[in-house]
Amino acid sequence: MKNVLLLLFVLPVFCMAQQLHELERAMPSVADIEKKAALSILQNKMQSLASGNFDVHYYRCEWKVDPAVRYINGIVTSTFTILSSSNSITFDLTGALTVDSVRYHGANINFQRGASDALTIQFPSTLAANANDSVSIYYQGVPSSSGLGSFFQGTHAGVPVIWTLSEPYGAKDWWPCKNGLDDKADSIDIFITYPSGYVASSNGMLINQQTSGGNIIDHYTHHHPIASYLVAFGVTNYEVRSDTIQANGKVYPFINYAYPERRDQFFTYHFYTKEVFRFFCEKLGDYPFERYGETQFDCSCGMEHQTNSFVYFTTRALTSHELAHQWFGDLVTCATWQDIWVNEGYAEYFSFYYLQSFYPTILGTPMLNNAANRIFAHPNGTIYVKDTTTADNIFYSVITYNKGMWVVHMLKWVLGDSAFFKGLQTYFNDPKLRFGYAKVGDMQRSMEQASGKNLTTFFQQWIYGEGFPSYSATYSLNNNLWAKVKLDQTTSHPASVNFYEMPVQLVFRNGQQSKTFVVDHKFKQQEFWLNVGFVPDTLMIDPNTWILTNKRTTVKEGPKSTKSDEILIYPNPSPADGNVVLRNPTGGIFSLQLFNALGQSVFSKTIQTPGRDEQFTLPFSHLPRGAYWLRLRNDRDLQMVKKIIH
Repeated sequence: MKNVLLLLFVLPVFCMAQQLHELERAMPSVADIEKKAALSILQNKMQSLASGNFDVHYYRCEWKVDPAVRYINGIVTSTFTILSSSNSITFDLTGALTVDSVRYHGANINFQRGASDALTIQFPSTLAANANDSVSIYYQGVPSSSGLGSFFQGTHAGVPVIWTLSEPYGAKDWWPCKNGLDDKADSIDIFITYPSGYVASSNGMLINQQTSGGNIIDHYTHHHPIASYLVAFGVTNYEVRSDTIQANGKVYPFINYAYPERRDQFFTYHFYTKEVFRFFCEKLGDYPFERYGETQFDCSCGMEHQTNSFVYFTTRALTSHELAHQWFGDLVTCATWQDIWVNEGYAEYFSFYYLQSFYPTILGTPMLNNAANRIFAHPNGTIYVKDTTTADNIFYSVITYNKGMWVVHMLKWVLGDSAFFKGLQTYFNDPKLRFGYAKVGDMQRSMEQASGKNLTTFFQQWIYGEGFPSYSATYSLNNNLWAKVKLDQTTSHPASVNFYEMPVQLVFRNGQQSKTFVVDHKFKQQEFWLNVGFVPDTLMIDPNTWILTNKRTTVKEGPKSTKSDEILIYPNPSPADGNVVLRNPTGGIFSLQLFNALGQSVFSKTIQTPGRDEQFTLPFSHLPRGAYWLRLRNDRDLQMVKKIIH
């Protein structure tokens, strides 16, 4: 019976895994589905109009909604510090919503709706610099229609639903806030009022729930800095499942909200979320917030709302990408949309890193290869977004996600695991960045500080440059089994980057053995002598796929000579400096002595000869013209005297 019970247990798990594989293969890439979501909310909304003369500390958001009606009734109270003396401040808020009143110290004050998405509040007197104050905005209306995102009202399985998705400028479609990338609220309280029979989901922890007049009022609180685009809520007939996740010796609430008709597809695979949560905590440090959860919504994508990712399904690729954002994007957020690589490139890489660590053949390696193929097909564009006026530029999946992931992968290769993860801890724990905003330069500085390496060239070529390299190499073997390798490179966009300086892995192999070298490739047609120690059949360039390179070709050449201790001296006569080439050396020490016609020593050199071919320069250009004698010898009875005319 035990074997039968075991078989009954294994079969459902196997079938479940097969279903998930099919689901993941059927879904578009995370890059594509997130881009689709962003496109729906970005049209004509590519800026924040909020003024920079105040610093928000706290939002108290009171929202009343009915999932069956596209409408919001809200009160948002903002606590702030005035940065420079002024009698007004400006919030972002769409002109589609009606502001009923603005309350200040218990009284109504004036406000203006100047630009279509700006709300300017006029104080009765000038507020002094560094003064702390607050204001409450009462508003209502039908939020702007932004396709799939921003503020969605519709149905699932015939049941009404409302959910929000605000990246990057959609928050102002449904609540007054500072909608730019320069001011996080230190904390937030969210009160959601909705009809009985439904369930709400939002950021932070649900600390209180009351009923009043046929409505439910939920109170969520979140005591960590949060950007406005990461604030969200959803209301429908969610089925809620509460659990915990243990990681790094700590226990975190794990609360999930699923559509009842899809709960089996949603809840069944949450063990993958737990798996990746523990993995990221191990690699990136403790989870930075009080709880984590996932909320199902209808957008075929995911969104890293702080503490509560909204996802279509809980596939391993999508779940891991959105969870990585809790560090890359939520803990530390890009300071401009030009710098979105510090959000998306790292989230996409750590999704790959998880998949490669746990499921390399079915998900990890295919993800890396698929990303490379997309880049090769669409090679142009810089990871640093030069033009942020369109969604296509910011969320260009090939560059922002695919190439962004590859650049993180290569940075880890350049630095090594230890320095790479030390650099991430430097980045996360920098008091200027933690729970704040970062630019690409901040990531570079953190990695340089941790590794001691100058990464200017790497970032200039890979972040601000376009394209990728292709490699070719020729190699030959001498009698001592040293290989001479000439490594060359071409680039896909030479006007932008003519040469990529990278450490390159070279692997020599035959049917029985292999040997790996890493060479520092600094210029085209660079030559390296490598002690292989056996006769290889093949030389492979970057076989472990550390570099984003389209082509790798190698050609084996025949040996230049089969004679041991063959010596070539040229030119002779020598109008300038001369050269001495030693091929297939048998000794361990080789010495040169140059004498003039009077027998005086004018130059000498002794070197170690481990077995590679050697070339030496004779400095004739600094010597008077005449006849010279060159004596060559090693520690294996080699002696030669040669007359040279200069």
